Amino acid sequence: MIDFLLNGQPRRCEASPDTSVLELLRDTLGQTGTKEGCASGDCGACTVAIGAPDADGKTRYHAANACITPAHQLQGRALVTVEGLARGETLHPAQAAMVEHHGSQCGFCTPGIVMSLFTLHESQRRGGGERPAPLTPERLEAALGGNLCRCTGYRPIRDAALAMGDCPEARPEWLDLAVDAAAPATEATPEAAFIQPTTLEALIAERRAHPEAPIVAGGTDLWLEVTQRLARFPRVVDVTRVAELAALEETTIADGRAGWWIGGAVTYARLEPLLAEHYPAFAHLLHRLGSAQVRNRGTLGGNIANASPIGDTPPVLLALGARLWLAGPGDGEEIAERELPLDDFFLDYKKTALNQDREGEVIRAIFLPRPEPERHLKVWKLSKRREDDISAVLGAFAWRLEDGVLRDVRLAFGGMAAIPKRAAAAEAALEGQAPSEAAFAAARAALAEDFQPMSDVRGSADYRRFSAANLLERLRLVVTADGQDTTATSAREVMLDAYAH
Repeated sequence: MIDFLLNGQPRRCEASPDTSVLELLRDTLGQTGTKEGCASGDCGACTVAIGAPDADGKTRYHAANACITPAHQLQGRALVTVEGLARGETLHPAQAAMVEHHGSQCGFCTPGIVMSLFTLHESQRRGGGERPAPLTPERLEAALGGNLCRCTGYRPIRDAALAMGDCPEARPEWLDLAVDAAAPATEATPEAAFIQPTTLEALIAERRAHPEAPIVAGGTDLWLEVTQRLARFPRVVDVTRVAELAALEETTIADGRAGWWIGGAVTYARLEPLLAEHYPAFAHLLHRLGSAQVRNRGTLGGNIANASPIGDTPPVLLALGARLWLAGPGDGEEIAERELPLDDFFLDYKKTALNQDREGEVIRAIFLPRPEPERHLKVWKLSKRREDDISAVLGAFAWRLEDGVLRDVRLAFGGMAAIPKRAAAAEAALEGQAPSEAAFAAARAALAEDFQPMSDVRGSADYRRFSAANLLERLRLVVTADGQDTTATSAREVMLDAYAH
């Protein structure tokens, strides 16, 4: 049973553990304004808004793909669909602006676009004023990056977004209704259950009892098993409400490094402000990781545990020397916990250190070290689209330039092997060397020792080898420009960004 608010009205629904929000809306509740396009979280036709309490207890809304969001995660939350936005006969500014600027033709994608604009409008109002804050092109691009429209064209949609602030503020009062931050799911039955533990102890107890049950956080990967492969899950364990996995804490670990423990269930959207302040190159990558809908739901821990060879964040974390904090069933009722470098986590294709000797382990947290003085990070992603696309090759590079030579060089790649992996031979070719053309030529040659990439739909093996070598050449241009000619560096970066995108 799921208890939640739908457009301000209390609802109680029964649903199987593998039901999506989209299925609940269309098949159970008869709310058909939300559309199904791709059923994989790419097109945005199914976009809805989910309200949850922020740190101050106020209800804040984020855009989500209903097709890959588990319905049971609505427990104690507020769900807003396109049917609920108008106040009486007066359209919400997102709707009114789309009408005024002819932002719809066939109309199939329009509800999802309107819901993305609604959450954008809500975020612009957070300053407390009656009128929304000015909308920047960057925020607009990010908000609509997960919505496809094949017939209208984006110019009138963009014009509508920019004009929302000029429309009458018709906003339903129920949008500010409080939701229950700690509302647990109803009790599970032995036959079928969607379990939502709120503590690490409860999570590990469930893992001990049902290690075969899949874990879900954002659902941005697992729920594709349901929509694309028609899998059925009689029992699911949801980690999004486990307090320990939602923590984000500054710390100093045993080796003396300062940094942050990032809970395994912390979303990309929540992590972005921290990265923007301390690791701008990492934050920039997040802008190209999925869409706003995906970043609102997807988690750092999930991206690591998934162990995809083309996952976007693991190469960056490898370059930064990240560590993992794992927790699982111990002896008796105890919780067994351990730490290990991320370098030791990925073993083979889709095979990790999780569950090797400790069935039921989970990623409790990821340690992100604080930036060191004079240590640099660059991250470049090559893909067929700029946004909402899978990497063909991703390179993450960290280094220091000390007395004219390279130190602490860490080069990590995605898309080049069965796992995210550091280029050990290429690192050795650069470590302790001046950043000369010869040194980088040796590093490029060493990539053949580090990787034997495969061919697939995203790129051939030759393309990947060539691209990885070119990223090292790009790195050379950046390293040799540092501290010498900042104007040239900027120009090079602009030019190379254009090619990369």
